[in-house]
Amino acid sequence: MTETRATRFTLNGKPVEVTADPDTPLLYVLRDDLDAKTARFGCGVGLCGACTVIVDGKAVQSCDMPLSVAAGANVETAEGLAAATPPHPLIGAIIERQAGQCGYCLPGIVMAAKALLDTTSEPSRAAIAESLAGNLCRCGAHLRILDAVEAAAATLAGQAR
Repeated sequence: MTETRATRFTLNGKPVEVTADPDTPLLYVLRDDLDAKTARFGCGVGLCGACTVIVDGKAVQSCDMPLSVAAGANVETAEGLAAATPPHPLIGAIIERQAGQCGYCLPGIVMAAKALLDTTSEPSRAAIAESLAGNLCRCGAHLRILDAVEAAAATLAGQAR
């Protein structure tokens, strides 16, 4: 028999509560219960990065993270970045540099990049590439993605001054 209980956390700045089995992957709760569709199912074992979200400041794969770990946490998804006014600079940089082709992996990449930019104001290209190493993209847009993250970092550095 499956145990269900209420779990509370903050999603994109808003408190939420879901009743589910605490072992349910956070990805399923985000998509099925909270309508946060940008986190995508890819491999299901935390290797491809399509499901990457930020939990308490750290980029994590939500497909193999139990809901119980998110209890009381601050969870961010790409919906939160896009809905911000103005949108996060990563959003504009991705669009300007045409860094997405099919777009399936892009929300996970954006969240991994945001986690880096939240802690590193002027990351090197190597640091950007390392932070995105857990995110797979089969479209071949890697160089444009790196360019976009560098541009977003420059925009954020200019805003901080």
